[in-house]
Amino acid sequence: MKNILSVALVAAALWAAMPATAQSKVIYTGDIAKKVMGYQGPTPLNITISNGKIESIEALANQESPKYMRRAARGIFPHYIGKTVSQALKLKVDAVTGATYTSNALLQNIKLGLEQARKSGKKTGTAAKKSRKRSSSRRR
Repeated sequence: MKNILSVALVAAALWAAMPATAQSKVIYTGDIAKKVMGYQGPTPLNITISNGKIESIEALANQESPKYMRRAARGIFPHYIGKTVSQALKLKVDAVTGATYTSNALLQNIKLGLEQARKSGKKTGTAAKKSRKRSSSRRR
């Protein structure tokens, strides 16, 4: 009986934690930043936003030198972690010395990804407002 109760409690705890993960979204910049080039080519990212804040930024497969990519990522990504999309878009982060092309590409990818996240958030709110307007005009 204790085992069944323990399993039920663990299941309930996991279920309760699920809404927090449902608030996460990942922005892939490979499609929206096709023309953004580092020193050797495109530098796509995954930007994870959870509960309205940037949780992580991950550099995806690219042709940049691993040494310069690491240097640029370590100098740039921490500035954005924990910030809201609005706060992050206002940041003025400098390129990393010695990895300027890669840094500038990462910064541009982040900016485009965050702008996409902001737009997708506004569309949801706008759609909800439009549907309310339609339903209220039908009531008259």
